[in-house]
Amino acid sequence: MQFTDQHNEIRRTVRQFVEKEVNPYVNEWEEAGIFPAHELFKKAGDLGLLGIHKPEEYGGLGLDYSYAMVAHEEWGSASHGSVPMAVSVQTDMATPALARFGSDALRQQFLTPAIAGDMVAAIGVSEPHAGSDVSAIKTTAKKRGDDYVINGTKMWITNSTQADYICLLANTSDDQKHRNKSLIVVPTDTLGFSTSKRLNKLGMRASDTAQLFFDDVVVPQRYLIGEEGKGFTYQMMQFQEERLAATAICIKGLENCIRDTVEYTSQRQAFGKPLLDNQIINMKLADMQMEVEALRALTYRTCELYINGEDPTLLASYSKLKAGKLSNSIPTECLQFWGGMGYMWDNPVGRAMRDMRLTSIGGGADEVMLGIIGKRMGMMAK
Repeated sequence: MQFTDQHNEIRRTVRQFVEKEVNPYVNEWEEAGIFPAHELFKKAGDLGLLGIHKPEEYGGLGLDYSYAMVAHEEWGSASHGSVPMAVSVQTDMATPALARFGSDALRQQFLTPAIAGDMVAAIGVSEPHAGSDVSAIKTTAKKRGDDYVINGTKMWITNSTQADYICLLANTSDDQKHRNKSLIVVPTDTLGFSTSKRLNKLGMRASDTAQLFFDDVVVPQRYLIGEEGKGFTYQMMQFQEERLAATAICIKGLENCIRDTVEYTSQRQAFGKPLLDNQIINMKLADMQMEVEALRALTYRTCELYINGEDPTLLASYSKLKAGKLSNSIPTECLQFWGGMGYMWDNPVGRAMRDMRLTSIGGGADEVMLGIIGKRMGMMAK
């Protein structure tokens, strides 16, 4: 991967934004259980950070995905996972299909303000009984005149209590489960839409997450993204950007764990010497850094494949799986070296352990990634 001055400028801009607009407020937002998405997204939108790889005619920068990838890597330097995840929902989960397949009018109405930071978006796919098994969703959108009437529920939805619209996956026919789904934009001020109270999560404490309810929600059929019945296919495409973003975000978060642990163990004295002088500690930390560098190389290679127009599914699955495994192992192993201090709620490595645990679950669980890899190896039925 060859980076240009523009790549480096985007890195610098995101890094400065995180240092100025995110990290000073993390403890406050964690305590409140929410961060001010409209305020923060507007500031990011003014800098062009919410539409890096989106079309210029809708306010984006029109760059390829490698520029968005380096931005996500820098978002991952935040001292919690909530804001980086929320940004990736806005840029890589709720808007890719809209940008690629939406009508011009739909993009002007919903994509342009999302890129500008004037609207907050959420993606409505998972349901209480259908997480990784996307084909099992039960939410319906039935035609009535020129409208859709939507009924159902969605679960674990990031940005949900602050979102201005939901990119919703719903069943629009009785056809086969991979052909009966459509993506529809649903404004959250529509009659019949509501959310639960914010869910009490293990990690990502500053991210507002809730259950969504659709009770005879009526939206015009012109809010359909692309073609009816293509929603499952569109969502599988969106998953590739979601997985790339999630993987890129992990890189700096994992490096933060290692860096903070090196600093702590170099200062903490035990048995007459710094903890870091123990070979088992410094070698394990060195091994962790090597694994993160391998993840970075795999992420960059996946991105190269994607921007060259090749199918990134296999490598994206490798990357997502590797990121999930390291997000489980590295914070946990680092925490051990902090001893009792690691068990304190505000410890940065402890927070990373809670936040990054989601990497193995969201956007397709580790087992789903292994299933995709197994199919590509010819070991499982397609």
